Amino acid sequence: MNEFRGPVPMPAYDAVSPGNYLGFYGMPMFPNVPTADLEASTDFWLRGLGFDNLFTLPGQVVHLRRWAFQDVLLKPGTPAAPSEASISFSCVLSELDEIAKRCEEITPGCTTGPELMPWNSRELTVVTPEGTTVVMTAAEPIDPDGPVAERMRAVGIDVPRR
Repeated sequence: MNEFRGPVPMPAYDAVSPGNYLGFYGMPMFPNVPTADLEASTDFWLRGLGFDNLFTLPGQVVHLRRWAFQDVLLKPGTPAAPSEASISFSCVLSELDEIAKRCEEITPGCTTGPELMPWNSRELTVVTPEGTTVVMTAAEPIDPDGPVAERMRAVGIDVPRR
């Protein structure tokens, strides 16, 4: 059995992105995103959301990636109908404002937030050109002796103490 054997890393204001990962691996999970305009969607995901183009099969699929295990396949097709479902990607706090700015420059009005959520993350919601709701989520630091930590402990989340 695999067991976590280290201290739980706590979020920090000075957390640094690990950077985009362009190696190959068996992808454990990835969304397939249909789009009527593969070029416009690819441009938005690259320039706005900060993904890299891992590879393209022209007219068939564009494989995008940010960090390791943050893969998306854009495919030609009819975009899905709007829904409450969303795709979330981890980021660090220092990335949120820049992602929002880039996305708004490409498609004004496409972002909401960032806003602090009850589960102690700051989240930026972005609606892409093909209508996909993407949530960029960054963990907020927790003072182990503060009110957020106490609220989390009250619902059974074991926040490490100093």
